[in-house]
Amino acid sequence: MNHSPLASEPLDVVVVGEALIDIVNSPKGQTEYPGGSPANVAYGLGRLDVKAGLLTAVGRDSRGESIAAHLASAGVVVLPGSQSLAKTATATAEIAADGSAEYTFDIEWKLAPAALPYAPKVLHTGSIATFLEPGAAVVRTLLEQAQGGCIVTYDPNIRTDLLGSHGEALRIFEELVPLTSVVKLSDDDAFWLYPGKSLEETARHILGLGAGLAVVTRGAQGSLMATPHTQLTVPAVTSVVADTIGAGDSYMSALILGLLLRGSQGLAPTVLERIGQTASMAAAITVGRPGANPPTHRELLAGMAR
Repeated sequence: MNHSPLASEPLDVVVVGEALIDIVNSPKGQTEYPGGSPANVAYGLGRLDVKAGLLTAVGRDSRGESIAAHLASAGVVVLPGSQSLAKTATATAEIAADGSAEYTFDIEWKLAPAALPYAPKVLHTGSIATFLEPGAAVVRTLLEQAQGGCIVTYDPNIRTDLLGSHGEALRIFEELVPLTSVVKLSDDDAFWLYPGKSLEETARHILGLGAGLAVVTRGAQGSLMATPHTQLTVPAVTSVVADTIGAGDSYMSALILGLLLRGSQGLAPTVLERIGQTASMAAAITVGRPGANPPTHRELLAGMAR
């Protein structure tokens, strides 16, 4: 896997998590795209001109090569130790007429014991990688190592097909949140994890577990952003939907960009609003075209200038 540029200087963001091939079945036929939520976030960061690396687990096969080439095209560094599987994982997506996607997975998740060579500004993880053993234990160790050294962002991106019981998944989630600075989840994730709680109550609960910022995306209804001191709603950006693949990951990439660019203003309401608006624009651009195809920095800036 020699496609990837080398990290000649410390990376701003290290993403830890699965990379796989999305096999998409739609009324127009079957196509394959590199995917996996963490890999999509890393790719989205690269497209936004952020120096990003991905620690993942893929096979030494044509699909693994395809993922490596895809990430390299955005300048993303695939970190050493990422070729640890016999074959690259797949997620088969059935696209409905309204553009929504239903997934089935063929995945094994294991990481070699790893240590970050240096502390990036942001460590991001999420999705299958934080729930599926044996790799989830390595991810947790990396989060523990990062404590106090960088911002840690987390998107649980719940995939119920791959989880054990609700109670077990909730326990894993709630054990990870105290190791994080920012938790972003969809309304579907929030309602699955905390049935009976409003989104506002769930955000407050996550903050109570130790996160400094809780973000809940609500599709066309915009996103809820909450800190211990502030709670606000950022409207969604209207878009004609091609499909929703990668929209949440694109939102996450732009959210991380916003955290990197906020300077010394912390999470003041005006800062939160700007970060939320930028992330909403990134998601809107992504849903407007097929597959996990996030905006470039130039496209995002042009969208924000409209």
